[in-house]
Amino acid sequence: MSTLQEFPQDWQRALVLVAHPDDPEYGMAAAVAEWIAAGKHVSYVLATRGEAGIAGMAPTESGPLRTVEQANACAHVGVSDLVFLDHPDGRIQEGPALRRDLAREIRRVRPDVVLTLNHRDEWGPGRWNSADHRAVGRAVLDAVGDADNEWIFPELLEAGLPRHKTLWVAVMSPQPTHAQPVSAASIEKAVASLAEHARYLQALSDEPVVEQARAQVQMVAGSGAVAFELFG
Repeated sequence: MSTLQEFPQDWQRALVLVAHPDDPEYGMAAAVAEWIAAGKHVSYVLATRGEAGIAGMAPTESGPLRTVEQANACAHVGVSDLVFLDHPDGRIQEGPALRRDLAREIRRVRPDVVLTLNHRDEWGPGRWNSADHRAVGRAVLDAVGDADNEWIFPELLEAGLPRHKTLWVAVMSPQPTHAQPVSAASIEKAVASLAEHARYLQALSDEPVVEQARAQVQMVAGSGAVAFELFG
């Protein structure tokens, strides 16, 4: 992390825009906990409820379960503003409808910083990114511009949502440029937050849920910082 620039601190409001429950917890939750402890405000908006994410569990059962798990996960890091857009899990369509929904939330929250997951085809060599992550990540980058343009989605103005300019977009990316230092306390909050996705983690591995959560958070924040690719 020593070669990365320090993440900007001169902001007050952030908006996390991601595809699924657990997406914030797998990457940026330690940074979110750090920021909220410092008095900043962070909102979460999820494109889906993750209803197609648990093998052997029907979407009608999985969606409500994962909604509750996500709300519980938010409580550990101090997030109180959680919104689901209810796009179909695994079948998110990149395009104007998704961009409009994201731009609407940007105008509602009016963040200084928007955070999202990797929008590129790969996480790294030989690690293909999911269709939902690619679609949402690219749509977020476009929606930030849409939110600052009164003519692309004029219906948002008519709904009382004026244009808004975001200062930065921070991406959990394999090509990071900036690092946000995090404390041991924030890392523990992130572990507890990810562990709330217990049923999802149990479907992924026989390893104990907390051990899975700790291993995942350590991969991201174990150096004492969370890395982002910053667009300004």
